Amino acid sequence: MSRSSSHSTDSKRYYDWLYHACLDTMSARVLVGDERLSKPVVFHCQQAMEKGLKAFLLYKHRKLFDGHNLTWLCKQAALTDQSFTKWISKSAMLNRYYIETRYPADIPEEISKELTKEILEATEDMLEFICELTKFDYRSYRKKGKYWLT
Repeated sequence: MSRSSSHSTDSKRYYDWLYHACLDTMSARVLVGDERLSKPVVFHCQQAMEKGLKAFLLYKHRKLFDGHNLTWLCKQAALTDQSFTKWISKSAMLNRYYIETRYPADIPEEISKELTKEILEATEDMLEFICELTKFDYRSYRKKGKYWLT
């Protein structure tokens, strides 16, 4: 499942994807200290992991993989690099919270402080690994355009 380049407005620059994944991870790191914000933390982790996996796949295959299923994206990455198998179970767990963290539920599920921290650590671990593989350094990357702060 990849998008045709004529139908997509998403960036084809994997460093742009990693930049935004880092922003999501930094947002989660800021929010994690407040137990009331566990769902936004987990949401940012889901977004960071999705963007990180898409960045890696774009880096390796030169095409943007479509979808939000972290397990599927992680398995696609594992086909290219077996190291990604260590995140398959975490990606499956995080998939459960993709909708739950964004919309109200009739029976809301609480996410413990411990689980929130575990998810954040796994996300940071995977993103750091992807940044190493792609030689991406957030501190030296500058998004082009007049609306980006330096």
